[in-house]
Parts: sequence; structure tokens; C-alpha cells
Amino acid sequence: MIEANDLTKRFGRCTAVDGLSFQVQPGRVTGFLGPNGAGKSTTMRMMLGLDRPTSGTVSIDGVPYQRLSDPLRTVGALLDARAVHPRRTALNHLRILARSNGIPARRVREVIELTGLSSVAHRQARTFSLGMSQRLGIAAALLGDPAILVLDEPVNGLDPEGVLWIRKLMRDLATQGRTVFVSSHLMSEVALSVDHLIIIGRGRLLADTSMTAFIDQQSDAGVQVRTPEPQRLHDVLAGAGITVTACADGSLQVAAEAERIGVLAAAHAVTVHEVRRNTASLEEAFMRLTADTVVYRAEQSRGTHR
Repeated sequence: MIEANDLTKRFGRCTAVDGLSFQVQPGRVTGFLGPNGAGKSTTMRMMLGLDRPTSGTVSIDGVPYQRLSDPLRTVGALLDARAVHPRRTALNHLRILARSNGIPARRVREVIELTGLSSVAHRQARTFSLGMSQRLGIAAALLGDPAILVLDEPVNGLDPEGVLWIRKLMRDLATQGRTVFVSSHLMSEVALSVDHLIIIGRGRLLADTSMTAFIDQQSDAGVQVRTPEPQRLHDVLAGAGITVTACADGSLQVAAEAERIGVLAAAHAVTVHEVRRNTASLEEAFMRLTADTVVYRAEQSRGTHR
């Protein structure tokens, strides 16, 4: 388990992380989200002992990263896929990591095959595309067969096959009881691969909840109804004291539970084609929650000027 307690990091007058507390539990994929400048990278660096907290603590299985006896066997991390000697081959990069951490040489071949790098294992890292570099970084993270994975933007640069592969890999690792902590800006991918969310803004915790609960909390109340008899249904529902709003597309926005709408429509023989609860996408829910914490906000386009 990863645990942060009142974690704070200041750089001069700038507070990058501000009293952050959370736990990352095993057995599920936890997404770490926040706008640019929210403090995600600094938090992950403190987890891995690369930055020292100004105050507070962050621990791996109860101890700071620096005190782990076998760090690569405990935590596998991908923070910067390009952090490889450019003239070193993928095979030699992994061999050096394995030898320096007491990992059997056979494990190098295993992770090369697992990440799809067999055909390029003898190529220098400087010749790798971003996607290939990502695969090499993931191979290094998996090298020690760790119980905890910390991944920053793991799908960055991957092709569709690679995206499906890393999504399944994270799911499989969580199913095995491992802790998977992943940071990403790709909301569509997070929605498909993550069970739990930790969201921060301006260095502070905004949400620590399941994906389902977060979407529910940020979704508009009410139901959208489609019917060939909108005026009749409007009158029936309004007569029952329910607020109904006509939409431009001909549907009705109804402030009531779907079950009650169905009962009333059936009782008055009103045909209904669709009853759908209003549910926000993860992107919509995220934007609503973090609207006041965005540090770098682009101006809306006002047209093209010559």
C-alpha cells in the first residue's frame, strides 16, 4: 500500500503539494488525476524518494522508499520513458538494472517478451519511437516483479494495440492483488481502466472515491425522456407535481426517478421510447470538479486573424 500523510512540498514561495493525505490500496487500479500544475508529478517523485517532502510523509508498505531493502522488487515505476542512456540497447539497459538489483537474468528476457520488444531488443534506445520507449520503461518497471506499480502517462505514444495491452496488463496486475497507481490526462482511457480515483488541484485533495461514485456525484439530477407524445407526457408529469423541461431535440428533461416516470406513463397510456438517466462522462465530471483549480488556462479562440 502507498500512504501519504499531510504531504507538503514547497519550492521557494510556491507550494506544489499542500497537506495531501490519501491511501492507494492493493487489488485495484487507482487513477491519479489533476490539471497541469496540480502537483501530480511532484507527489509521485516524493513517493519514489526523488524529491524530499517539506513536511509530512509518504510511505511504501509503511516505510519511506529510501528504506526499502529491495526497491525494484517492491515498486516498479515509470516516470520518464526517455530516461535511458541513448546508446544503450534495450537488452543491455534491462540487464544492467537486473544485475544491480540482484534480479535473475532470465527475467530480462521475460519482460522483453511481455512488452513486445523482442524484435528490437538489440537496438539502441536513441532509435526508439516514443511508443517503443514507453514499452521499454514499462519493461523496466516490471523487471523486479513488484507488488506496486507507479505509472505516469503509461499509454503516451502507444498505438491502439499497445493501449489495449497496457489496459489489460494493469487490470491483470490488480486482479493478482497488486497495487497499481496510474497518472494520466487521457480521460477516455482512465474511464476504461481505473476503479478508484484520487484527484488533486493546486496541490490539495479534491476527491478520493470510486469511479462510479465520482460520476454519480458530478452528474446532473434527473432523467431524459424521448416520446412521440411529448406534450401529453409533459402534462401527465407536470400534473403529478414533477418539473419537466422541453429540450431543443424534442426530448423532455424530467426531475424524477425513471421508475416513477414509467409508472405514470403506463397509467396514462403514453408511449415512451427512451428513459435515460443523465450521467456525466469522466471528462465532464473532472472539468466540473477542477474548474476553480486550473493553473494554466488557455484563452478561448476568437477566430483567425491575419
